[in-house]
Amino acid sequence: SLSDAFQEYLRHLGLQDFPCGFGSWNKSCLDGHGSPRRVQPGGEEAVLDEETPEALLELLRDRHSPWALPPDCSPQDQLLREVAVLAPELVHGTKVYQVLKSLRMVGKRVEEVDEGVLQFQQLEELILSTNQISRILSANLPRTLKVLELCCNTVGDLQDLCSQPPPELQHLGLGHNRLCGPSQDKFLTGDFWPNLISLDLSFNNLTDLLEVVSQVSSLQKLRILVLQGNPLALIPTYRGFLVDSLPKLAILDDIHVGPDERQQFQGLARQPELSRSEARVVVSVGEMKGVPDPSALQQEDLGSEAPVITCMYFVTYEF
Repeated sequence: SLSDAFQEYLRHLGLQDFPCGFGSWNKSCLDGHGSPRRVQPGGEEAVLDEETPEALLELLRDRHSPWALPPDCSPQDQLLREVAVLAPELVHGTKVYQVLKSLRMVGKRVEEVDEGVLQFQQLEELILSTNQISRILSANLPRTLKVLELCCNTVGDLQDLCSQPPPELQHLGLGHNRLCGPSQDKFLTGDFWPNLISLDLSFNNLTDLLEVVSQVSSLQKLRILVLQGNPLALIPTYRGFLVDSLPKLAILDDIHVGPDERQQFQGLARQPELSRSEARVVVSVGEMKGVPDPSALQQEDLGSEAPVITCMYFVTYEF
């Protein structure tokens, strides 16, 4: 589950280990009685080593420090480590759920978004790319979400996601999943996503361009749409039909929609017959070797009293 993956992620960060967390090394964690002391064998007291939070932060930020995070670490990693120095009580227990407004769990083999995610009461961005999620219950998503990214999963049905979707969601990323129409098209309307600005449906199996347009046209705030990689994108009038059908669209398939393009495709939306999701393929076979000619065999059998053997052949083309 996502909760299990998050706990494993926290253990990997080592938020309770030096230079993070509560410890005698953090001067800000000491009480009013001064530095902790220990008695040496000779009876003398010695002050344990302690550092200011600023000095401990430098150990995290200096790329030459053995405690520094790798250069390719996420801002989330760095944030949690630094909070564990400045205010370690905030990353202890369940309080850590209140620290994050953005949660990025990429490639963690997550299969389920469980109800434990609701503990992130301030969460606005949830990135779950490259996992193994096939279905997601909207009841387990914080209502504060504005960004939900599910790229490269195995989502094939949007019904559970649309039962109680986060009302303020502005970006929904469903690229590289297993969506196919027309059963999923009905969930891409403004009734479910009234504040959606950006929608990524790339590299699925959507085939009905007219149906998709009729649904997403109800998304009044939609400005960014990605449909490339779907079979419907192979239709010759694909881009022009979308540009003319969605006048508020600013970016289509990562390409800006300019006024010249709108002028060029003006009126195409009123000609849906040009956007049929059909194609004609003509295959010409020039020569076939190693196959007897059926007509020649039939000529040889004329006038014979023996049973006639008929030969027929067929060829299949798989697209």
